[in-house]
Amino acid sequence: MNRCIPVAVTDRLRLVVRLCVCALLWASIPFDIAGATERSDIKRVLVLHSFGREFRPWSEHARSIKAALERLSPWPLDIQEHALLTARFNNPGPEAPFVDYLNSLYHGRPPDIVLSIGAPAATFVQKYREQLFPGTPMVLTVVEQRLVNRVNLTDNDTVISVRNDFLAAFKNILQVMPETQTIAVVIGASALEQFWLEELKRELKPLENRVAFVYYTDLPFTEILKRASALPPHTVLFWGLMSIDAAGVSHEGDLALRSLHAVANAPIFSYQEAFFDPETVGGPMHSIAETSKQTVNAAVRILGGEKPGNIKVEPIEFAAPKFDWRQMQRWGINQSNLPPGSEILFREPDIWAQYRWQIQLIAAVILIQTGLISGLLHERRRRRLAEIESRQRLAELAHVNRYSAAGELTTSIAHELNQPLGSILTNTETAELLLKGASPDLAEVREILADIRRDDQRASEVIRRLRSVLKKTPFEVRDIDLNNTVREAIGLVEAVTDRRGIALMFAAASGDLYVKGDPVQLQQVILNLIINAMDAISDADDKEREVNISTARLNAHAEIKISDTGPGIVVADIRSIFNPFFTTKAQGLGMGLAIARTIVEAHQGEISAANQVSGGALFVIKIPLALAQSSTA
Repeated sequence: MNRCIPVAVTDRLRLVVRLCVCALLWASIPFDIAGATERSDIKRVLVLHSFGREFRPWSEHARSIKAALERLSPWPLDIQEHALLTARFNNPGPEAPFVDYLNSLYHGRPPDIVLSIGAPAATFVQKYREQLFPGTPMVLTVVEQRLVNRVNLTDNDTVISVRNDFLAAFKNILQVMPETQTIAVVIGASALEQFWLEELKRELKPLENRVAFVYYTDLPFTEILKRASALPPHTVLFWGLMSIDAAGVSHEGDLALRSLHAVANAPIFSYQEAFFDPETVGGPMHSIAETSKQTVNAAVRILGGEKPGNIKVEPIEFAAPKFDWRQMQRWGINQSNLPPGSEILFREPDIWAQYRWQIQLIAAVILIQTGLISGLLHERRRRRLAEIESRQRLAELAHVNRYSAAGELTTSIAHELNQPLGSILTNTETAELLLKGASPDLAEVREILADIRRDDQRASEVIRRLRSVLKKTPFEVRDIDLNNTVREAIGLVEAVTDRRGIALMFAAASGDLYVKGDPVQLQQVILNLIINAMDAISDADDKEREVNISTARLNAHAEIKISDTGPGIVVADIRSIFNPFFTTKAQGLGMGLAIARTIVEAHQGEISAANQVSGGALFVIKIPLALAQSSTA
């Protein structure tokens, strides 16, 4: 019977149950000679992980070893993996249940070879060799030479060890980044990590006069992240290992390094190839390929019958330095600072090497098209000059049209000016009379002066609106509030509508209604349409003499509607109403609506005319909203 470590009664009962289940399973399997013969050729390989199957860097070594072993083994393999895990805890608890578990799995059918990955797994299989696999050969791989328990080694063991040359790794940092003043070392708080912390300090003593060292072993990882995000200039980070932080929090796989890389404002170095892509800069590192090669070579030789104790492998040193081109570019590392024989990976090929034939083809196309482009540019220049000239002619014609409209509004303008001017004269005469008195009422004088100021501003506003309509300016596009533009146009015709007995109604859109346009030219369009509407209803009944104007927001457009209660448009004339020189007025030139359409189209908009069901004409103008307002509409 195998010797066992004493366990609790419940553990013994659990072991008995497991053994009974295994016996029942074996008894239920039919036995046949051919199947037994075929299974006898299969080599059973037990892979024991120290920290878990996905804990870097050991997981990358294990993955490479398995792949190479399956590729090179002359026998079919049954690879079974288990994880020790206890090395990742400061208080790991008893190992006996795990020993019992392995015993129940391999009782009577031990593996043909045991591969331990990392120092904790090597210590475990050496410690429980007699209880688990007393006659099974073992390969203790990816173990740092200082952690090899040579006292417990037997002739049934082969060691594939590595050597951590920390001094070489840190000298590489100072060579690659010679301006470095501080190196912050990130390492966990487990017993194994504390061992390596002391080894680091001992080996790096020769560099203490050259650079300052900061050790983050006594900090929670959250605090490490906080400090790494605000490191002073000329500081680098060195990643050791983080299985347990100072707060006792365990960290899965390489998630801690990924989190550090995401926030760090300094480059990160490491001596493990498994951390090379994409978190660290590079340098001399342990080669996963070399460790896998030596491990698989020893395993195949042992499975072939060679005695493990006869296979001697020197500790594997760091491989030739290699660096990540992307990290070099990010941190401004000069290639001339790299050690001789360094390999640069992930370098982006220059554009000529990557797209040679495409560049040649493009060059040929460019040469062929040069003549065509020159011709097109010349033609474009001619078209641009023609457009400028056309726009100038439009501006001149629109200016003439505005004078014509202003002529029709002369009475309205004179009336609007006479009212405030007459009021100013009356208030001035009244103020003079008051001031001639023995004790003038100064409060009343102040009220009279306030009235004079109000009337003066009203007259000035009339003149300002008239000047804005009549001034000759080039087409100028800017952000304008369409509601205000329509109000100013209406203000010019209010006196005319009052004198003619026409009700002028305006319903403005709620909020601002910004468009890109020329306010003078848009007012001209609105004035033309209002004057046409007033002319159309000049003979209508008193109850039906109305001109309605409204603005609204419609999707990405601003909409202006101008309708009247006149007789409407002759159906046959609707298609021609915007054509130049088309008019239904005896004294008209037929250019008002043509100019209006040209102005609206110059604003990337459209204008249409129709008859209302209730009678009268309806003109609709649509202009795109300004970009900022359109995106929030």
